[in-house]
Amino acid sequence: MDERQRQTPYLDALCAYASRNPARLHVPGHKGGQGADPGLLEAIGERALSMDIPALTYGIDVGSDPTPFEQAQRLAADAWGARRAWFLINGASQGNLAAGLALAQRGGDVVVQRNAHSSTIDSLVLSGLRPTFAAPEVDPELGIAHCLTAETLQEALERTPAAVGAWVISPTYFGAVADIRALAVVAHARGVPLIVDEAWGAHMAFHEALPEHALAAGADLVISSTHKIVGSLTQSAMLHLGHGAGEMIGEDTVDRAVTLTESTSPNALLAASLDAARRQAVVHGSELLGHTMTVLAETRAQIRAIDGLDVLDDRLVGRAGVFAYDPLRLAVDVRGVAASGYELAPLLREIGDINLELYGQNVLVAVFGMGERGLGEASRLVEALRTAVERVGLEPEGTLASFAAPPPWGELAMTPREAYLGAQEVVPAEQAAGRIAAESLATYPPGIPNVLPGERLSAETIAYVQRTLELGGSVRGASDRQLHTVRVVLEDGEEPGSGR
Repeated sequence: MDERQRQTPYLDALCAYASRNPARLHVPGHKGGQGADPGLLEAIGERALSMDIPALTYGIDVGSDPTPFEQAQRLAADAWGARRAWFLINGASQGNLAAGLALAQRGGDVVVQRNAHSSTIDSLVLSGLRPTFAAPEVDPELGIAHCLTAETLQEALERTPAAVGAWVISPTYFGAVADIRALAVVAHARGVPLIVDEAWGAHMAFHEALPEHALAAGADLVISSTHKIVGSLTQSAMLHLGHGAGEMIGEDTVDRAVTLTESTSPNALLAASLDAARRQAVVHGSELLGHTMTVLAETRAQIRAIDGLDVLDDRLVGRAGVFAYDPLRLAVDVRGVAASGYELAPLLREIGDINLELYGQNVLVAVFGMGERGLGEASRLVEALRTAVERVGLEPEGTLASFAAPPPWGELAMTPREAYLGAQEVVPAEQAAGRIAAESLATYPPGIPNVLPGERLSAETIAYVQRTLELGGSVRGASDRQLHTVRVVLEDGEEPGSGR
């Protein structure tokens, strides 16, 4: 290990500035704590407020080259094996926005995995890119989307000869990992960069038993949501440029896109947490991840021993769209229980104050961090699941609950940008079928758009989203969060209120 990886230059520079009690004749107005609300001061402490230091501060991110901030980003690039790394203070969502804007420098068409996160769709709106969507493999038993296969990507690129990039997701919310090496070969054969939304896989670079991470497998630009598993503060993330990107996607182009999408008042605590999380991952990651994987393997065995429950694990490997499996996701298959995931999630909160990352019709997902040493929540989850199953009972013997698969995606009638910015109106949801959506409808969980701006709406899709809301989910992108109404495009010749 490079001994420099034990250092945290940016965090140390913030600490040094705060400790010397400087004259703070700059923002923010709380002045390191002196001007803060007493409740905030008591809640987060004077030390945290003293390190809330603005950008363009000498000795931190300006001054002698390289500055502590530049040093921290270089150490992150080395840690993940990137040509360059950018700290993001608006989450992996900012990374997706920047990726789309960087691709748009090369042209107008792009191939995108259709179950992309909603921030990827936001990027299409901002960049104006015209997507060709490539469908992921859908598990026939669980009804969840896995990854994109190389064959599907090849076909989509053949349909899009002017594509400037291929944009895929790995790992998925449920732990499926794509064959990134094969996807990179397909993309590079067409002369386009492979963009990987690896929001859920930042930890995979730090233990040999984990699936190969995207940069090591040949990806060119990787969005890494560092806070999810590696443990930086919420809303902090990184964007990594691969060594092989070459002229397919230039460093300066990405840098301009990151600058365009970031605040001019970045939060120093977020960036400092990235610096610290990188150190912990490099220095202690293998040990911590090994412990976490051992505990979760035991936890899976305990859950499988509960009648009616099963777990997702590496038995999925080999199914269409599953090249490998990430064991840091604990996904519970509840199809053998006489209650859906939507019903079990609130019951688990009632029983043991168990708060899950995601729940759907058939699957509950619990997320564990890389750095958790005690992992006491694992045993709490097992006990709460055992109690919940005793309360609700099992499905009749020999049957499994059927999954509620989302309806097929609609026809893309115009680009997301054209639809989002074009003439539009708001109509009752029951009158929206057949119209072109002017907004995304992305049910949470898991935040994958059921409808994109530019796609034609169907009655089945509207009913599916409304049903998700009734079950306790939410919808991102909709101007009416209860979906009584939908914002739709006014097509040529249509008048507002015409109702078609």
